[in-house]
Amino acid sequence: MLLTQHDTDQGLLVAVCDTDIVGDTFENEQASLTVDAEFYADDAETVDEDAVIDALSRATIANIVGTRAVTVAVEHGIIDETSVLDFDGTRHAQLLRL
Repeated sequence: MLLTQHDTDQGLLVAVCDTDIVGDTFENEQASLTVDAEFYADDAETVDEDAVIDALSRATIANIVGTRAVTVAVEHGIIDETSVLDFDGTRHAQLLRL
């Protein structure tokens, strides 16, 4: 998975995506989602599941896209399954901690 972390005035912003979907666009009945290389891949590290869980557990804001990335977040209780969106079979979730 690709992991990007940015410290912002609002807290830690984390972006995680599956490595094989960068640049792809997915759609559902209501919206489309592009896995933008600039947001998800520039300055990203290729990491394992443990690094993703560590970053997401510290995140204030997170964008997670890809079947593997979202499944990891759900399995570790970071994202609730009911808040996961489906775009052409690819999963997407967002996290906001207040």
